[in-house]
Amino acid sequence: MTTTAERNKRIARRILEEVVEQGNLDAVDESYTEDAVEHTPMGEFSGRERIKEGFARNRDAFSDYTVSVDDMIAEGDTVAVRLTERGTHDGELLGIDPTGNAFQHQTMAFLRLEDGKVAEWWVLPDNLGFMQQIGVVDPPGE
Repeated sequence: MTTTAERNKRIARRILEEVVEQGNLDAVDESYTEDAVEHTPMGEFSGRERIKEGFARNRDAFSDYTVSVDDMIAEGDTVAVRLTERGTHDGELLGIDPTGNAFQHQTMAFLRLEDGKVAEWWVLPDNLGFMQQIGVVDPPGE
């Protein structure tokens, strides 16, 4: 018998593998509620189409993007995930021209599910470390 926590972890892992890493945007329709909200440092995105646009932007900016799950904990309707994101900045991102620089940084993500679908997703990446690695922000003291 599968517990709700196990089911929710499977859904979170599917999104990370199929949508985030492989770029299968059709899986958003199957895995997110119609009015899902993604909370990011770049703003909030509501609805499946806006969420798909965000995933597509990332795929365009990082052709070799990968994500590794370092930790995943589920309780009730929430899944917490610690990720390592890797890639090369070889496409435009947020008005930043491609730098060709590789990056690797940690991200925390929290997903709230309703009836087996993601209703909310909070994404908290190490944006400072990312910006330093791609070369658009100098490290402190430099």
